[in-house]
Amino acid sequence: MSGSFMGDGFPGRKGGPGKGWAGNAIWEAMEQLRGQFEQKVGTRVGRGDVRAAVLALLLEQPMHGYQIIHEIEERSNGAWKPSPGSVYPALQLLADEGFITAEEANGRKTYALTDEGRAVADAAAETSAPWEAPGARDSGRATALPKAGIGLAQAAAQVGRSGSPEQVDKAVAVLDEARRQLYSILAQD
Repeated sequence: MSGSFMGDGFPGRKGGPGKGWAGNAIWEAMEQLRGQFEQKVGTRVGRGDVRAAVLALLLEQPMHGYQIIHEIEERSNGAWKPSPGSVYPALQLLADEGFITAEEANGRKTYALTDEGRAVADAAAETSAPWEAPGARDSGRATALPKAGIGLAQAAAQVGRSGSPEQVDKAVAVLDEARRQLYSILAQD
């Protein structure tokens, strides 16, 4: 949600967000929710972790960059998805050091370990991979709730954008009930 839906109003409606619109409260709540869930959660990943992850994956088989990103995300249960802006520079650095080679096929560069890179990766394999570090990723728990919250915020925003006033009122009631149930979970032993 980028906030682009927060325009001057909606066609066919009197006013819009901030102009006395009956669902204004939903916009404010969703904006707060989005802000809270988009904050970084969990442990930040160090630069060396990307390098170690790339070496660990390439020890298994040659891969292209986006495949590496996907594998890291999958193995960390969604808790860590490195950006292309961190993976590709790591790949370039490893190539500059002579640890990997890149071969282009079908418009993609596939990276593989050199003999020297395999020796470095084998030595590093004795320690756990960055996505396996105890507590560092918490098996995706740190991101499951924010992802669910963002999905809820997106659905509520869609109702706010295209729903009738009656649908907006129902959505507000559902969100109020969900809030009560979440607090109820915390109140249980």
